[in-house]
Amino acid sequence: MAEEPNPEDLEIADELIAERRAEAPGETPEDMTPWQRPITAVIDVINYRAGQLIALLMVPLIAVVVYEVFARNSFAILQNAGFEELARSLGLGPTLWVYDTSRMIAGVLFMAAAGYGLMRGVHIRADFLYRNWTDKTQATVDASLYLMFFMPSMIFFTIVSAEFWWLAYSRGETMQIDSAWGPLLWPARTAMPVGGLLLMLQGIPEIFRAFHKMGKERERIFVRALPFYLIALAWLILAIFAPDYVPGGEWFTELMKARPGLDKPTIGLIMLTAMLFVIFIGFPISFTLIFLAFVFGIWGANFKLTTLLMTLNTNSTMLNDQLMAVPLFVLMGIVMEAAGLMERLFASIQMIMARVRGALFIAVLIVSTIFAAATGIVGASVTLLGIMAGATMSRAGYNVQLAAGTITAGGTLGILIPPSIMLIVMGPVLEVSTLDLFRGAFVPGAILASLYLLYTLGRCWLNPSLGPILSEEDQPETSKFYGAEVALICLGVLTICRIFGLGIGGAFGGVVPFGGLIVLAITLAVAYAAYRNLSILRIMVPVAVLFHLYMIVANSGDGVSIWSIVFGAFIVLLAVLGRTIYSKDADGNFYFSDLWDEFFAGLMPPTILISFALGSILLGFATPAEAAAMGAFGAILLSIGYRKFSVPSFFDSLIKALEITVLIMFLVAASNFFGAQFSALGTPKMLTELLLGLDMSPYLILLLVMALIFLLGWPLEWVPIVLIVVPILLPTVEALSVHGLSRYDMMVWFGILVAVNLQTAWLSPPVALSAYFLKGVVPNWDLKDIYLGMMQFMLVQLLGLILLFIFPQLVLWLPKVMGG
Repeated sequence: MAEEPNPEDLEIADELIAERRAEAPGETPEDMTPWQRPITAVIDVINYRAGQLIALLMVPLIAVVVYEVFARNSFAILQNAGFEELARSLGLGPTLWVYDTSRMIAGVLFMAAAGYGLMRGVHIRADFLYRNWTDKTQATVDASLYLMFFMPSMIFFTIVSAEFWWLAYSRGETMQIDSAWGPLLWPARTAMPVGGLLLMLQGIPEIFRAFHKMGKERERIFVRALPFYLIALAWLILAIFAPDYVPGGEWFTELMKARPGLDKPTIGLIMLTAMLFVIFIGFPISFTLIFLAFVFGIWGANFKLTTLLMTLNTNSTMLNDQLMAVPLFVLMGIVMEAAGLMERLFASIQMIMARVRGALFIAVLIVSTIFAAATGIVGASVTLLGIMAGATMSRAGYNVQLAAGTITAGGTLGILIPPSIMLIVMGPVLEVSTLDLFRGAFVPGAILASLYLLYTLGRCWLNPSLGPILSEEDQPETSKFYGAEVALICLGVLTICRIFGLGIGGAFGGVVPFGGLIVLAITLAVAYAAYRNLSILRIMVPVAVLFHLYMIVANSGDGVSIWSIVFGAFIVLLAVLGRTIYSKDADGNFYFSDLWDEFFAGLMPPTILISFALGSILLGFATPAEAAAMGAFGAILLSIGYRKFSVPSFFDSLIKALEITVLIMFLVAASNFFGAQFSALGTPKMLTELLLGLDMSPYLILLLVMALIFLLGWPLEWVPIVLIVVPILLPTVEALSVHGLSRYDMMVWFGILVAVNLQTAWLSPPVALSAYFLKGVVPNWDLKDIYLGMMQFMLVQLLGLILLFIFPQLVLWLPKVMGG
């Protein structure tokens, strides 16, 4: 029998980190060349300590944003209640300084920690070909590319960003374009030269590790060439930045000014080809983009324009208020994962559905949907679901293929369902609001989750052996009227949700100050009393049913919609099912089982937290960054409430969140620089004209674009696709006239199509990483069965993608309704 994996031994913080370094910082192999060991150890420790200090910046980041949300909303509540003077005396109200302070802290997080990210091995590389090479070949390629690409580009980056910092410092530049506060810019810009210097220094240990890995014979060749390399590198740097101090400097300056014989779009095509070639070799993508943008920018334009694009795009990424949500939402998901909230939720749902065929399928899909709303990390979702459900499904006799497909498909929902990290990154790329992308993803996410559920339950209905009812010993103890328990719990939850919605809409605000909160508190107290006392329950059931029916009738002046008919029929059904409590047999035989206590303890805290975070975004009460900060703060409070919080574990969560943030955000900055240089060469415009000149239907062109993204989803992660491939294709998509959509609606729709498409690629053998995550935690499942299960849900996913392609209003309806 295969040994059960220990969840704490698994590294599941993010699927993108394929090669996180295992050895401790400063630890070096004993057989490494002696003079290289101390240099490697010292630089590793410097970046490790820098990363630890920088990770702590997430605490003040959360604090200042939470303070802003609390101060602003408390002022609004007191003002509406007639206590404006009290609010002002307490110093409440919107602040001028939080917005700028928070985005400067967020920018420093990823920029200054770039060297730490390289030391930990978290900078993403496309290792589709790389991982099949021998260790010696990998090391030789790494050493060569670090020497040719990494060191020059990082030295250029450090020098130019230092000049950019000095400009801000010497002139006393302030934020003026998008800031009401106007703080000094140089403190935040300090992170650019410091981060570049630490990153450049970390390249030295990486080169030495490659030397060690390639073997002594090849290492001797590189070491002998090092003096000549250093001389050439020093000459190149001086020739660029101080041409008067080196022989041949003036000649090199004139050479850089010389115009190429090729036109700029052609140079851009060569740049794109070189980028694809180097990426597929397996060198870290961020550094490849920076180096190529420098080289081809100087060749196609000039050095001054290239450095200007580099500094402006890096600075823009650091101060982007939408991207500020990335570290906060990542931290929220990691803290919730560390607190073990999902395991408790899964166990409770499993017990509630114990008498239903395919109960474990239902539990997996419900938990995966909720967890997707807590974190967009596919690796963590699939791994946790496999740990929680894999062994139980095997023991219960569930079909392995259907079980594996359910777990992997449910785990990929995190790509799409808000607060998806992918959508946060995609917003600035498409030049649309992240809020509208979140709203647009809500219905598609619900459709895909529903399709998964219908497919699994339909298969179980046709063939009960695929998901048998749990055995008697695995079923919980309940009353004799379990159906009535379920019906009445649903009725109570619906009533509380309806009253909460009315409170948000201000229905009770005119009665007394804080009327909505008071009515909700009374409703919760009455619901709890009815839950504990049968006599009170018998009184409250008809009151709740009449309340819902009254609301349907009261809103019927605008016409009876299909939703009101369905909702009314559901309420009547609940009332019919609840009639059991009025029978004579109910006394002594009807009661709410203990499993409901566990269900609410597992479901309500994370659900309320996620609902408040997402609801505040979707309703426009808070920006994504504000909601992310409140979500992270709430996750910390939940972990404290569940007695899972400790300072070491929280610090570990900060470190993991920092690593993922560096991985994503540094690549965002690098790809913005590359994309700006690529656009300046005019190649995207040329490619757009070429495709539109083929006289094909715009629908066919869009299908070809989606097919290309699907194929690239096999060897590449979503980050390079969204940040590199999508911007290249974007001018073509913008030029298409599809479904009569405006440019903005087209971009929102296209963004959701890309997200669903990449989600489908996660389920597509042979490269889909979801299979390997699941195999790692359920080793007794055959990889062939996992693949076959994934392919079933890939077809279901394609059905959902086709529906979204044919009916764009499935994406655009909610943004239009909620956006007015």
